[in-house]
Amino acid sequence: MSATPVPGIDQLKELALPVPPYNYFPQTWGWLVLLLVVVSIALVWGALKWRRWQRDRYRREALVRLDTLVGALEDAGQRLAALRELPELLKRVALSMPDAPSVARLGGQAWQAFLAERAPAPLPEGFAKGLFTIAYAPDARVLAIPDAEVRSLFITSRHWIEAHRVAV
Repeated sequence: MSATPVPGIDQLKELALPVPPYNYFPQTWGWLVLLLVVVSIALVWGALKWRRWQRDRYRREALVRLDTLVGALEDAGQRLAALRELPELLKRVALSMPDAPSVARLGGQAWQAFLAERAPAPLPEGFAKGLFTIAYAPDARVLAIPDAEVRSLFITSRHWIEAHRVAV
C-alpha cells in the first residue's frame, strides 16, 4: 500500500480575485451627463426649498406666539391680554410678509379687505367684527365674548397665518 503524500502548506497558491460583475462608473458619457443633470436639479430644488423655509420663518414664529396666546386664554388673569394681542399679531404677520405690503396704516374696512384678499378661503362672517371687538371694545365686553366665538377667531387666525397668499 502506498500512501498518497499530503501536500504541505507551503504548496498552497492564492486564488486570483474575480472581476466584479458590475462597475459603479457609468459606461457611457450620456449616463454621466444624466447623473449631473439629476444632481443639479436636486440641488436647485433643495436651494428653493431652503429659501422658502427661510422666507416663511415669520409664519412659524407667529404660530408659536399664537399657541402661547391660546394657552394664556385658560388663565383668567392673562385672558384679556391674550385676546387683545390677537389683532396685533395678525398685523405683525402682515408687516412681516416678504412682499412688504403697506399695511401699517390700514384699519377698519381696508384692513379687513386686506385680510380677505390674502386669505386662501373666504373668511367667516363674524371674523372682522370679532377682531374689531377684541381690539377696541371695553375690557368687560371683551371678557364677555363666548368661548366658542373666541375659539373660532383663533382657529380662523391660525388658518390665515398658515396659508395666506404672498406675492413674491
